[in-house]
Amino acid sequence: MKGQTLPSKSGSAVLCGSDPQDDGVPALKAHSWPDGVDESSVMERLLRKCQIRNQLVRECLAECLGVYVLILFGCGSVAQVTTTQDKKGQYLSINLGFALGVTFGVFVSRGVSGAHLNPAVSLSLCFLGRHSWMKLPFYIFFQVLGAFLAAATVGLQYYDAIQAYSGGELTVTGPTATAGIFSTYPADYLSVWGGVVDQVIGTAALLLCVLALGDQRNSSIPHYLQPVLVGAAVLVIGVSMGSNSGYALNPARDLGPRIFTFVAGWGVDVFKAGGGWWWVPIVAPCVGALLGTLIYELMIEVHHPVIPSELQTSCQEATESKSEVELNGVEPDTEKPSSKL
Repeated sequence: MKGQTLPSKSGSAVLCGSDPQDDGVPALKAHSWPDGVDESSVMERLLRKCQIRNQLVRECLAECLGVYVLILFGCGSVAQVTTTQDKKGQYLSINLGFALGVTFGVFVSRGVSGAHLNPAVSLSLCFLGRHSWMKLPFYIFFQVLGAFLAAATVGLQYYDAIQAYSGGELTVTGPTATAGIFSTYPADYLSVWGGVVDQVIGTAALLLCVLALGDQRNSSIPHYLQPVLVGAAVLVIGVSMGSNSGYALNPARDLGPRIFTFVAGWGVDVFKAGGGWWWVPIVAPCVGALLGTLIYELMIEVHHPVIPSELQTSCQEATESKSEVELNGVEPDTEKPSSKL
């Protein structure tokens, strides 16, 4: 909790709880401001100077921070379970870590960027016409950046634990492998194409759930509950589809931490392991997201009945269009319908 500042008799500010009259102990002074100057107003002006007005930059920063929160809790839970050898958490802990990471990542960024937190989601929304194609590469870059920074944070926080667990040798495979803390790798029995199918199905299921939660004509879920339910969707996918390859479902979630492990000492093996597995969590989730979007649109959303307000809006737009044509000096076609082909 931050200490609240109160004005002293001399015009300076002292931290709450540091009473200069208490036992003769000198007060801890935070900073001295000229008489008549409010410290809070000075701080507000300083923060206002840091305000970014460009909407795209604000959205990209929100995506970066949202993904950072997701990976910080998700990979952090994997690090705790791995380095303690299941003594302080098990597989369910990892699922809960990622589910709650998604939930709070959405809460952090949804008011600014819409909380995509996933290049596959951004891509699907672009195909639906709900997101600008121009913004897509910027969103993807900052999503990957957020994942990279979060992985670096987890690596720093668990550095000693990783060194102790691995015996000081950073490996991708083997009994004390630690690269899996950060990125996904296939089970020994899983083929590359089996992994593609696994990721396509998992991401398609995720998009089905996400689109259903955001479809107000299907179910009027309060906005404040949607992040919690998105996290629940990630949780149920993890507990039902996670054993094959760790349910990446998100190219940024996998690529950002993988790049971190490459530069942090695990080396090029992070791209060679699993028969060159690294591209699967990038390509397959995008395919799965588009498939899930197509399925939901064709089987649910396109069949919603048109509500009266939408009909009124369509009629209003048609009327405005007709009026604009007449104002431009173009006479409406007065021929009878029977004379038209």
